[in-house]
Amino acid sequence: MKNNDLDEIIRRSLELRQKYHQLELQHHGSQWTVEEDALAYLTDAGLVGRNIMSEQKRWPNVDSKSELEHKLGENIWWLIVLAERSEIDIKEALNHFLIKTEQLFK
Repeated sequence: MKNNDLDEIIRRSLELRQKYHQLELQHHGSQWTVEEDALAYLTDAGLVGRNIMSEQKRWPNVDSKSELEHKLGENIWWLIVLAERSEIDIKEALNHFLIKTEQLFK
């Protein structure tokens, strides 16, 4: 994936989050807080675990592969949203993590 591809994914992710904010305003009169976004992310992260179990035939689910794919994508989306709401550049955060962790293996 090229860096500009990631830029486009980030742009689209943040645009989509704004659309969800509009739905929240319509249904609840306010946008979700960053804490509510974090809770939603954690819920979806748990569902990744459940879908992995299903994919490995350790939990019953008929369509686990497509659900796992969806939840993995959704978790990346949530991380982009949470980074933006926390004023963190997700690309820099990932790069710093990789550099630091790669140093452990040298």
